[in-house]
Amino acid sequence: MASSKPGNDIPLFPLSNVLLPGGELQLRIFEPRYLDLVRECTRGGTPFGVCLIAEGREVGLPAAAAAVGTLADIIDFTTRGDGLLGITARGGGRFRVTRTRVRADGQVRGDITHWPEEPAIEVPVELALLPTILERLIDQMAPHYRNAPRQLYDDASWVGFRLTELLPLAPDEAQHMLELTDPTRRLAELRDILPRFQRD
Repeated sequence: MASSKPGNDIPLFPLSNVLLPGGELQLRIFEPRYLDLVRECTRGGTPFGVCLIAEGREVGLPAAAAAVGTLADIIDFTTRGDGLLGITARGGGRFRVTRTRVRADGQVRGDITHWPEEPAIEVPVELALLPTILERLIDQMAPHYRNAPRQLYDDASWVGFRLTELLPLAPDEAQHMLELTDPTRRLAELRDILPRFQRD
């Protein structure tokens, strides 16, 4: 989870995809409002909030953000080949936005309430195939998770969030999985949609 404890007012970064707790996000930063966001979070050691875009676009006019999002801590910086700033952020706890406002420079700010962490629940026996599927996906698509402690594959929340991240879900489906508060229900719903992704 996010290492820092922000106040109720945080900068928001509306995106066209969903950041899950424990996930990693690569961002290319070029708009002044987001350069200011990076400076603020780096200086204060505080996270920003990532929310799925409910209406609008990532670039240009401020977008309307979904009400539930994920805190993101900046963990790395790079200078990209195009000369722009790149950052890597890691997803922490979830939050609900209670009020938003837009600064003069277009940066979206939100008043938030923090969601409690999910209870630690082992993957149920009837869903035991899902960690195996996840391990295969990580081997093919997400090498940064290959060294994850083995015990995480027994954690229903971690398995569910990683499957949500790696399966080709539509953004609104990923948002639905983010908003679920029962980790076993999340796994059951993911199991039920897996046949969509099986090759003929």
